[in-house]
Amino acid sequence: MAESIKVVVTGAAGQIAYSLLYMIAKGDVFGQDQPLILHLLDIPPMMGVLEGVVMELEDCAFPLLRQVVATAEPDVAFNDVSSAFLVGAMPRKQGMERRDLLAANVKIFKVQGEAIDKFARKDVKVLVVGNPANTNALICSKYAPSIPKENFTAMTRLDQNRAQAQIAAKIGVPVCNVSNVIIWGNHSSTQFPDGSHSAVEINGSKKPVPDVLKDDNWLRSTFVETVQKRGAAVINARKMSSAMSAAKAAGDHMRNWFKGTEPGKFVSMGVVSDGAYGVPKDIVFSFPVTIENKNWKIVPNLPINDFARKMLDTTAKELEEERTEAISIIEA
Repeated sequence: MAESIKVVVTGAAGQIAYSLLYMIAKGDVFGQDQPLILHLLDIPPMMGVLEGVVMELEDCAFPLLRQVVATAEPDVAFNDVSSAFLVGAMPRKQGMERRDLLAANVKIFKVQGEAIDKFARKDVKVLVVGNPANTNALICSKYAPSIPKENFTAMTRLDQNRAQAQIAAKIGVPVCNVSNVIIWGNHSSTQFPDGSHSAVEINGSKKPVPDVLKDDNWLRSTFVETVQKRGAAVINARKMSSAMSAAKAAGDHMRNWFKGTEPGKFVSMGVVSDGAYGVPKDIVFSFPVTIENKNWKIVPNLPINDFARKMLDTTAKELEEERTEAISIIEA
């Protein structure tokens, strides 16, 4: 069996981590032949709760789980890790403005970026789940200059999964029959869920989703708005933000990063823009990517119509504004 890898999960006493840790320890993320050492990070007041989480992990008797380290110290948590799930963040609460969320979180991710820079492996794969995820990932990367920018990503897989499920329900097929749905831009209400390049398998053959739906108006209105507002809808219903679905998406994201994407399929990840599709550089923007040998690559040359161009520009503008504000907060 392979040598154990160290995986850190921050906010490890929280609700998302509670579902995510089970998936990781069970082998759903890194594979059934990959032993793990889990590093669990949370703030000092949560150490009692975290002790209970450790007990439960022990009581699950996972064959792949070699050790669990629970800590409130970033230098311990990030030491020699190969994979980092940055879940811990100030949670979004009902009625909270995105700007308030940004101010509360950028300082957290500056500290974590510095710790990653000092203590993690230089090939560590970092996934930021805590919102605002795109800008948190950008700040984290900026304070970890010895780690390649390509190794910092933000999670838009939850939005992709939501979009995939909406299309599958509309057509009336299993969700696994729908592929190549794209989330462009920010994990916010400005994101652009794009079904125009997606495919659906019906009776053993793949067909473009727009050709099957024959309803461009739905794809540009109801579909987009439903996915954009899904997080808020969950908060309104649960009085808490998405947890189970967010954990599933985080596992999906990291599994593809380590294991690759299937031939002919791509997934959405928030990555540092290189200017592709006319998106401004140096913002973390969600693109369609393929992954091979743990390296992602933006899918090139997809046609962008006028509607899509407007949507991409809107979400990019928001990310530029977030970047400016985040840097001003840190430098204040």
